[in-house]
Amino acid sequence: MAEILVNPQSAPLDQPVDVVVVGLEPGQAISVQLSTGDRASHAFFTADDRGVVDLTRHAPVEGSYHGVDPMGLFWSLERTGGKSAPMCLSVEGVGDRVLERLSVPEGVERLEVRENGLVGTLFAPEDDGGELPGVIVLGGSEGGIHETDAALLAAYGFVTFALGYFGVKGLPEHLVDVPLEYIGTAIEYLSERCGEIGVVGGSRGGELALLAGATFPQVRAVVSVVGSGVVTQGIGPGANLLQKLSYEAASWTWKGEPLPYLPYYVSDELRAKIVNDEPVPLRLAFDTSDGIPENTEIRVENTVGGVLLISSGHDDGWPCVELSEVAMRRLKDHDHPFPYEHVVYPEAGHLIAGPPHRPATDVTYPGPGVTFSGGGVPQTTAHARADAWKRTVEFLQEQLGT
Repeated sequence: MAEILVNPQSAPLDQPVDVVVVGLEPGQAISVQLSTGDRASHAFFTADDRGVVDLTRHAPVEGSYHGVDPMGLFWSLERTGGKSAPMCLSVEGVGDRVLERLSVPEGVERLEVRENGLVGTLFAPEDDGGELPGVIVLGGSEGGIHETDAALLAAYGFVTFALGYFGVKGLPEHLVDVPLEYIGTAIEYLSERCGEIGVVGGSRGGELALLAGATFPQVRAVVSVVGSGVVTQGIGPGANLLQKLSYEAASWTWKGEPLPYLPYYVSDELRAKIVNDEPVPLRLAFDTSDGIPENTEIRVENTVGGVLLISSGHDDGWPCVELSEVAMRRLKDHDHPFPYEHVVYPEAGHLIAGPPHRPATDVTYPGPGVTFSGGGVPQTTAHARADAWKRTVEFLQEQLGT
């Protein structure tokens, strides 16, 4: 009798799953589907001469992904318009298996933080009596608190602090004039609960992570994913994107003074895409044709620790490769004494930050009165996200010690 074997059926979101169907007739065609109610994916396979379909070794004949890809059904989940439901793996004529994907791994404790002006959530492995390194986790221009990223990272032996810095109750509504001293307060708070400290950020959070490393000597490792080695303009109020881009303000301040920034540029091409209601590649708002003002470059060479820069070559969100190369150049020019590297995924889009194996099929996403283009294609973005997460974990473990 045919049977579905799933290992493990319950696991953290960032852990891969092995799916094997056994007991089939050699050459038998089967349909495998994955559904979360609001999303679904599918693939058709032919059993091998042992009557087995193994998603870790076999490519689908056709389906929502191609090639041998054990997690293809997971990242290729597409929106259905339905309601969210438990994740279910189905093989027609064989049966179903309900899978549990944990956003907070077993053995990880969660604590909300609302003190000293800080707004965030602390995650830590259950106390084993030893001192663990700490990591501050920063989101991007969407604001809020990236709890899932921090919770999953904690399972690798870190005390993590998912820190909001705007766009959540108790903090500025917009990414305007955010004081770097706020990050300093978070570092002090975390240092009382851990050993060495690192900072991880994605997109605008990657820019802030590099600023944190350049400003506070307690930071011993920085990971900037699709980030920037250049300070860029703030994101202020406005009913639509053009109004927001026209709001001239700094993103960050230090000792009460705004940091110089690279301003937005509204080109004719960008304006036309907005007016015509086309997907908007926000990278068009960053004009570096006349060079980048030196006073907007982040002094990453001041970081007392390692620096990992991760970029996507087809990032429509902003020119992260070029902006991160500024940081790479400064590290080289100053013979930075700690490890540093710039990893570029040539075909990936903007959405590679955070844990892997989540749906990568949303190549566009909503913005203020527009639809943004993320760039890349789902498969390359999904694979880049998985590799970037692995590199992030390993880099932090090496630099901070776990």
